[in-house]
Formats: sequence, structure tokens, C-alpha cells
Amino acid sequence: MLARLAPALFVLLWSTGWISARYAAPYADPLTFLSIRYIAAAAALLTLCLAMRANWPASPAAWGHAMVSGVLLHGIYLGGVWWAIANGVPASLSGLIAALQPLLTALSAPFIVGERLTRGQWLGIVLGLAGLLIAIVPRIVMLETSQIVTALIPLAVNIVGMFGVTAGTIYQKRFLQSADLRSTVTLQYVGALAFTLPLALLLEDMRMVWNVETTLTMLWSVFGLSIGAVALLLYLIRRGQVSRAASLIYLVPPAVAIEAFLLFGERLSGPMIAGTIIVVAGVYLTNRPEQASA
Repeated sequence: MLARLAPALFVLLWSTGWISARYAAPYADPLTFLSIRYIAAAAALLTLCLAMRANWPASPAAWGHAMVSGVLLHGIYLGGVWWAIANGVPASLSGLIAALQPLLTALSAPFIVGERLTRGQWLGIVLGLAGLLIAIVPRIVMLETSQIVTALIPLAVNIVGMFGVTAGTIYQKRFLQSADLRSTVTLQYVGALAFTLPLALLLEDMRMVWNVETTLTMLWSVFGLSIGAVALLLYLIRRGQVSRAASLIYLVPPAVAIEAFLLFGERLSGPMIAGTIIVVAGVYLTNRPEQASA
């Protein structure tokens, strides 16, 4: 049952990360918020690990692998996304940039983890990228030159974050395939905190205004995203090809667009709807079970 529900549940949970970043941006510095989130998530997971007597890595190298994967998956990726949104990148555009991850993952996986992609999977990847371009290009064309220049640095940081989650997905598949998920995720947040907190101290004023919005966003970020969504992502990576797990990210931008429409009144344009249909077709082709080849 979990195997069938996990992909859809993951997309639903993961997509709310961009909405959370937008809600928190007016009240908290992004890296400061994430640092507090990582502390809370690590503490909650440590309690869970102790209560359930989870297995911990057997060697210092394994501990290191878990923390490095945390730097990639949470420190660089989430740090880049949250900082970019706080500095002007729309949540929907940030989600679209993140959806380029499956293309990088699929292109890297054959060389790094030895996966072989079928023609159908390649077609699915190409369709997914085409659908994203259909949705993205009209948004970029509508911006004035000055706006594009102003947004260049946040966009670049967002792209770096996308590279981080790509590397983290492959790293997780290669070095942490048999590790206990509970202790692995706990150590990942320790690694993410070690990366994010120094940057927050260096670049930010450590602003954190506690109100209803930030409190609810923090609770959801810790329990819904840092624990629930991440556990599902690692579960999906462990069960199948790394490129297939990553291809689920294709479905996140449409979900973010719908949520932004419902919560913030952002208009669903024709290109966004058309791109969504093509993206879903690409996800189907990339994830068909009979196409697995290793």
C-alpha cells in the first residue's frame, strides 16, 4: 500500500516546501529559519531513534556519508531555494527550476551508479524538460530586462540548490542504500545544520519573528517536510532507480502552481496548463515499472 501511495504523497508534501518558504519570508531570514528547523528536526528524530532503538552507522565513514548527504540534500538545496525565494524568486518559478533535477540525475546516473536508461525513459525525460520549458519561457519573456538582471543572483543560487539535490540523490543511492533511514535522516540534519548555521551567522541578522505564521510554518516544516517528506524521498530512492525517484520532481511544479493559485491567487496560464500535461506524460514514461534496467 505504501509503495503505491508514496509517490503521490511525496509530491503533495514536497510541493508545500515552496509555499512554506513564501509564508516565512516576511518574518524570518531564510538561513536562520532553516537552522532552527534543522535543530528541531534532528532533536525530534533523535528522540524517535532512541525510542525505536534504531541502528546507527557502524563506522566513522558511514557517519560522514550521512552528514555529507545532509549538506547536499538540505544545506545546499533547501538553503538555495529558501534564500532565492526570500530574495525575490517567485515560488512557482523556483519550483520549476528544481524540476530540472531529473534531467541532471538521469544524465549522471549511468556514469556514477551504473544505471542504464531505456529509450522510453529518455523519451520521458525529454518530454518532461519540454513541458517545463513551455511553462517557463513565457514567464521569462514577460520580465523586463532590469528585472531579469536584478533576479540573476537569486536565480543562480536557486540553480546551485538544484545541483545540490541532484548530487545528494545520487550520493544517497551510492553510499547509504542499506543504512537505517531513521538514524540516516537524523545525521543528515546535523550535517545540514553544520553547513547552514555558519552561513546564517555570516550573511544574516538572524531575524526570526515568532507569530502564528512562523510557528505554523515551522511545525509543518519540521514534521511534514523535514521528517515526513524526506523519509518518503529516501524510501523511494531505496526502492527504485535513482533517475526514477528523481523524476517525481517533475510533478512538483504543477502542484506548487495549483497551491499558489489557491493560496495566493496566482493565475494558472495556458502555457502552465499545457506544460503540466506534457510533464505528467514524461513522468509516466520515466516511471513505467517494466522499463527498469540495471
